[in-house]
Parts: sequence; structure tokens; C-alpha cells
Amino acid sequence: MEIRPIKSEQDYNKSIKRIEELWGAKKDSPEGDELDLLCTLVESYEIKHYPIAPPDPIDAIKFRMEQMGMTKTDMVKYLGSQSSANKVLSGKRQLTLKMVKSLYKGLKIPAEILLA
Repeated sequence: MEIRPIKSEQDYNKSIKRIEELWGAKKDSPEGDELDLLCTLVESYEIKHYPIAPPDPIDAIKFRMEQMGMTKTDMVKYLGSQSSANKVLSGKRQLTLKMVKSLYKGLKIPAEILLA
């Protein structure tokens, strides 16, 4: 087992191939340890080279509404009024700090997404 840093796309692809070969290796075996190390290296490379941007706050709210089977009317509880809910969900009004707190507490949407 020779583990090296992933410095290029070629190294990355080789590491992915090796992970596929090792997949299912027993924990605390040499193969399992190699798999753990390679996964850590690949994750680090992906974070640096393929960053994932946080979702748009309104898209996050709409996604949570869909997950929970909610309507715009249900959002009045979190956004203050039907007019505010319509304006926020259509992108015509920004979220206030009070709305962010309410959405965070009530719908468990991470504040860092709502404040983006």
C-alpha cells in the first residue's frame, strides 16, 4: 500500500479506481485502512477542486416546503403575512432577520443558507 497525495486529475482518477477495487474491504484490515485513507484524500481533493455552492435561500425554503407538503399559506406562520410570503417566495422581497430565525426554528433550515 503506497498512499500518495492527490495532485492531479490523473491521480484523482487512479484513486477513484482503487477505491472501487477496495470497496467492501473489512474494517481494520490493511485494505480497509487503505480505503479509509484514499477516501479522505479524495474528499479533500474534491472539496478543493469541485466546490459545491450553497443553495439559494428561496430554493431551500421551497425545497423544505415540498418535503413537508406545505403551501404558501402555510408559510404565513414563518414569514409574517400572505403578502410577505408571496413576495419572499417570488424573490421580490428579502428575508428579514426575524423571518430567518422563524424559518430556522420552525423548519430547521440552516441559518447559513438563509443568510446567503
